[in-house]
Amino acid sequence: MQCLLIYDIPDDRTRQKIADACLDYGLQRVQYSAFVGNLSRSYQRELFIEVRHRLGKQPGNIQFFALDDASWRSRRVISQGETND
Repeated sequence: MQCLLIYDIPDDRTRQKIADACLDYGLQRVQYSAFVGNLSRSYQRELFIEVRHRLGKQPGNIQFFALDDASWRSRRVISQGETND
């Protein structure tokens, strides 16, 4: 199942820890604070637990969306010029 994880974390070090967790689980960065990838339900749970742990008591907002195939196929993307994919 395709998953989207987005976050808004003010602390640079904590933000990097969350990004590293996303990369460790095979997600790809689609924007600076947004990652997407295909994860089983068990990996979705594991990743959510891991990012909660890495956030700790630091301020931040992390949102995780599991997208069914129809939702994923209906997404709309505009990408032009240089990007940091």
